[in-house]
Amino acid sequence: MRRFLQPWLLLLLLEKPSHGYELMERLAQDPDAPQGDPGLLYPLLRRMERESLVASVWDTEGKGPARRQYEVTPEGTDYLHAWAVSIRQTRARLDRFLNQYAAHFGAEGRDAVELS
Repeated sequence: MRRFLQPWLLLLLLEKPSHGYELMERLAQDPDAPQGDPGLLYPLLRRMERESLVASVWDTEGKGPARRQYEVTPEGTDYLHAWAVSIRQTRARLDRFLNQYAAHFGAEGRDAVELS
């Protein structure tokens, strides 16, 4: 799930450009989102910026110190599209496996998997 944090961040940033702390809050509010360690989030955002997936500007508005506001670049959008294709392919493979598994073991086998 750790690798899944990057595309999830891109999706959140497409919804709304944000700074790191706000991204952490948004991740925490969604039980399906991968939960990131603040110690990992900021290095990941900097790496994403070096890879041209996001761009940042200093936000000096509001109270407190200036913060980096991140937004997705066109390259980041392309990367996110590629992730979605990969996830769909993986899901299709997993569905085929589970269907074959169920065909072999029947409902009892499926129930045993769901309970574990």
